Amino acid sequence: MVPPRTIAKRTTQYPCVPGKGYYGRGPLQLSWNYNYGPAGQSIGFDGLNNPETMANDAVVSFKTAFWFWMNNVHSVIGQGFGATIRAINGGECDGGNTDALNTRIEYYRDYCSQFGVSTGDNLSC
Repeated sequence: MVPPRTIAKRTTQYPCVPGKGYYGRGPLQLSWNYNYGPAGQSIGFDGLNNPETMANDAVVSFKTAFWFWMNNVHSVIGQGFGATIRAINGGECDGGNTDALNTRIEYYRDYCSQFGVSTGDNLSC
């Protein structure tokens, strides 16, 4: 099995710990040291020194998902599916990964169709 790649960004506020990986874990696949640090501070775990807690503790994992949702997504939910893509997977926007973006939108359209609900406006970021 190929180990997950380390996803980290230089920041003085939430510095990376050597040997630790800040890749997608949990229900909302939390990534990046600048998310693990404040999530851990907010809900009470050491996200920078022990990011693996997200994979090993279901309560922390779901608390972190709720933390991310309330701090990054909740405020844009009424702005359309595209705004939620930008909030959760912003790297796909603005030409970052057009194939992934288009696939995500097609899945969303398909799910909405299966549930008999409108997709709403603003499907893309």
